[in-house]
Amino acid sequence: MKIARIETFLAPPRWMFVRVETDEGVVGWGEPVVEGRAEPVRAAVEVLAEHLVGQDPLRIEDHWQVMTKGGFYRGGPVLSSAVAGLDQALWDIKGKTYGQPVHQLLGGPVRERIRAYAWVGGDEPSEVRDAVNAQVEAGFTAVKMNASGRMTPLATREEVRACLLRAETAREVLGDERDFALDFHGRVSPANARRLLPLLAEYAPLFVEEPVLSEHMHAVPDLVNASNIPIALGERLFTRREFLAPLQAGVAVVQPDISHAGGISELRRIAALAEMYGAHIAPHCPLGPVALAASLQVAFTTPNFLIQEQSIGIHYNKDAELLDCVADREPFRFVGGSLLRTERPGLGVDIDEAAVRAADTKGHSWRNPVWRYEDGSFAEW
Repeated sequence: MKIARIETFLAPPRWMFVRVETDEGVVGWGEPVVEGRAEPVRAAVEVLAEHLVGQDPLRIEDHWQVMTKGGFYRGGPVLSSAVAGLDQALWDIKGKTYGQPVHQLLGGPVRERIRAYAWVGGDEPSEVRDAVNAQVEAGFTAVKMNASGRMTPLATREEVRACLLRAETAREVLGDERDFALDFHGRVSPANARRLLPLLAEYAPLFVEEPVLSEHMHAVPDLVNASNIPIALGERLFTRREFLAPLQAGVAVVQPDISHAGGISELRRIAALAEMYGAHIAPHCPLGPVALAASLQVAFTTPNFLIQEQSIGIHYNKDAELLDCVADREPFRFVGGSLLRTERPGLGVDIDEAAVRAADTKGHSWRNPVWRYEDGSFAEW
């Protein structure tokens, strides 16, 4: 069996799919994209396809090594995301070829269900109560929200209080038996993070995510020691080597994205590295159905998995939803806030190819907002 054709499709709201077809008719799907930078990732997929077309799709590890190391210049989010989507598609082909779900090829499942959380925004404190209530009524046992909107480098008392009010409101709605996580989204300076973490402790968040930007990794040890709240990060890290420093600093949760961090092949290695440090993984996944399906395959076979992000109802999804390009929605049916294990071959997702091709005729050019402070200078979004 040989790889015969590789195609990419831009689909609203901000996704990109890759379709890998073999000469025996087996088709694998992946999701290679950097949010806001889909076009250069698409070009990177086309370059990598020069290596893959004509090759045996089942030699996944060899292809991963060549795609990541075969060029003199390596790494970065664009290349890593292109590799990630192609890696997902190759695992999908392998599972379909052997009639097995990918989690069986990775050693077999260690759990029967995957706990997931729902997004509730949080940029505006006034929206939190209703949004959290809606997810509780939908059956979710955990939610995540932004801890703040734009925050000045040294926060005012009003900004601090607004962050605490979000946490207080979420805890009031959820009670003690459900969880919420706070995403600092890199919007918070190290000084603000050191101030906020101790103040948030009484509300017992499941974790605080990305309390500082990845380029401020030197500040992580101090933040780990600033509070008893578990620290989570990793959506902007792309290799196991990049995860070593935060794990050594004592982060409790790592959040690699299966569409950015080298795909299934690298995500499971990151999880194994985290296990050595007593940390858990909560894969980042605010994207489409293939990325979620691939994340679940790793989660089912990973002992130190914690919780799964998913994008149904997320505030980024405008004019499209997670399941619009899925022919059979049953694998994505939530039961008590969890997704159940299935034995469907490959990634376990049945893509509606006609819907994907139709979406590609519309395409997208999604870009994240650019925020500024009142004085006109750049602010982290």
